[in-house]
Amino acid sequence: MTRDLTVTLVQSDLVWHDIDKNLSAFGQKIQSIKEDTDLIILPEMFTTGFSMNAEELSEGMGGSAIAWLKEKASEKQAAIVGSVIIKEEEQYYNRLIWMNPDGSFKKYDKRHLFAMAGEDRYYSAGSDKLIVSYKGWNICPMVCYDLRFPVWSRNIDLQYDLLLYIASWPNKRAYDWNALLRARAIENQSYVIGVNRVGRDGNDMQYNGDSCIIDPGWNKTLFHHEQSEINHTMTLSKSHLATVREKLPFSQDADRFAIEE
Repeated sequence: MTRDLTVTLVQSDLVWHDIDKNLSAFGQKIQSIKEDTDLIILPEMFTTGFSMNAEELSEGMGGSAIAWLKEKASEKQAAIVGSVIIKEEEQYYNRLIWMNPDGSFKKYDKRHLFAMAGEDRYYSAGSDKLIVSYKGWNICPMVCYDLRFPVWSRNIDLQYDLLLYIASWPNKRAYDWNALLRARAIENQSYVIGVNRVGRDGNDMQYNGDSCIIDPGWNKTLFHHEQSEINHTMTLSKSHLATVREKLPFSQDADRFAIEE
């Protein structure tokens, strides 16, 4: 039996380096979601903004952000995904947390660290891809700069149905963001979601949002919003995905390869 998936994108400004204020603000935004939803998607480093001040801003896995995610996922009876700065065994990670309504969770450490901002000097890179099985869907969550590296997201043997990116992607590279999200949907025959922040951060970097949902095969943008804060809920069709893959079965001709560490 196929089951559709309802997702809610939360495009928001962030308070620079203030975990408590960001958690409070996102708590209100999540509370304002009136529709029933299966999955709530927050931006990259949603508690702090995209910061290299890992030592001061990091939390452990028993910190306030993880406790907050557990509380909100339980309240809404929906999974919530977003990334936070985590310290573990004397290393810092830009860690994506997938929190389930029952309090269980998965994690993904951002693999591609943005050297142009010095992210590789402050954070350790992850090495393992995450694919979450949730409500009949296989979902592959990634973080921001991962978007530029298509080999890492290649949907070999159609392992996933939805590819999502949470981001702090600046406005001056918005063309790249929009073009690459569409490319990932086309090449992977998957729904693609990008959730980006808006506003200006403490480094005077401007973010335009451009959060969107891309169709898996017809080169169609199902939703796109720029500049302002918004919550947007949409239902993704599993039967439509199956139709796309049946009518365009080119994944069977894909090259076989392995990523070397």
